[in-house]
Amino acid sequence: MKKTILITGCSSGIGYCVAKSLHERGYRVFATARRKESVEILLSEGLESFRLDLMDSNSIHFAFEEVLRRTDGQLYALFNNGAYGLPGAIEDLSRQALRDQFETNVFGWQELTNLVLPVMRKQGYGRIIQNSSVLGFVSLPFRGAYNASKYAIEGLSDTMRLELKGSNIYISLIEPGPITSKFRANAVTMLAKYVDVENSIHQDRYKAVLKRLNKEGPAVPFTLPPEAVLKRVIHALEAKKPHPRYYVTFPTYLFGVLKRILSTRALDVLLAKSGNSN
Repeated sequence: MKKTILITGCSSGIGYCVAKSLHERGYRVFATARRKESVEILLSEGLESFRLDLMDSNSIHFAFEEVLRRTDGQLYALFNNGAYGLPGAIEDLSRQALRDQFETNVFGWQELTNLVLPVMRKQGYGRIIQNSSVLGFVSLPFRGAYNASKYAIEGLSDTMRLELKGSNIYISLIEPGPITSKFRANAVTMLAKYVDVENSIHQDRYKAVLKRLNKEGPAVPFTLPPEAVLKRVIHALEAKKPHPRYYVTFPTYLFGVLKRILSTRALDVLLAKSGNSN
């Protein structure tokens, strides 16, 4: 039997790349997306696809139940990937802005994971892969909502790993860093939706943020294509004992080392410079 995997956020970027590539590798892939038009594209390319909106519990339950209906109640793996980044100074973010960021990036993931776990416990195996970020363990300025959502995913994943010890269900975190995707374009939309740029004390800084987000080509050095994430996902799916964490890009490796060896103050200096330069 083909190994089955449910993937969120497959309209573009990492999710699309992983869904297509695993399908070609022989997996039975359930590629979900929030927008109907994205689902139609995925279907036209030969993937099994349906809507899953991480902000909508009904949508999450429908997608989960549809997967079980098609697989006779089994699921090998879940790849939580669908997310967006909300740029902005923390003092400019409303309670609703933060709530919406967490609804998609954290609460939706955990609701889906909690549906999947009993299935995996019953069958005696499973893999849950969380697409986190370098910003899940270091913070950059003007990315506070996204930083916080990824820190939350890291904390939940670390806890689940301990609670699932001995169950043959493995939790892995992917920590990419800069990857080619539509992430920046979506961030521009979210900034306009949630932040009153014209009346912010940070108005000039937002102009620099928008310049970076609208820049053609890679916004920062060491940007890799989504295939770099795919390589780690495959290992997390197929290794006998997958790693708890997978670094992907040079910045992730670099900051992973610096976080261990530098004081908080010294690391802050570097992170502030990095955040101001890109």
